[in-house]
Amino acid sequence: MITEAIFAGFGGQGILMMGYTLARAAMNEDKYLTYMPSYGAEVRGGTAHCTVSIGDEEIASPIASHPDYIVIMNAPSLGRFQNVLKKQGVCFLNTSLVRDQSVRKDIKLYEVAASEWAEDLGDIRAANMIMLGSFLKVSGLVKPETVLEVVKENFKGKNPKVFEINHQALMKGYECIS
Repeated sequence: MITEAIFAGFGGQGILMMGYTLARAAMNEDKYLTYMPSYGAEVRGGTAHCTVSIGDEEIASPIASHPDYIVIMNAPSLGRFQNVLKKQGVCFLNTSLVRDQSVRKDIKLYEVAASEWAEDLGDIRAANMIMLGSFLKVSGLVKPETVLEVVKENFKGKNPKVFEINHQALMKGYECIS
């Protein structure tokens, strides 16, 4: 079985890092995967999204025409990607930045105040890890411990506080889903 996910938001929100971290964790768990990043020329503040496909069999294409999951960090991304989500698919919505938006009724919606919670943790940049934690809890695609190993590796050589806040953010997102 192959599971497809799209992560989308503004450049600078850590969208590509979310997908990359998930892809590396899947690779560390010996799963088949594809990772396809996409971002506008302006990068920070422009649009960014990536597609991650994970499975127990070879994956023929990195394109996700009708993904199982979408992780949406801003309103323009909701407008762009909610209609490609398959019926009965799952949408994670950063309600700190996406308010009063019409969302399809044939999908499962998880509302996560990721940006607000990241500010509470002391670093708005951790919002992506909060969303990734929520995604992990619902999807079960990889173990949170494996993701934490990748996060630690990503921030190797940096201030240890950077890893710690990302660790807290990932667990906050994981624990907020019941």
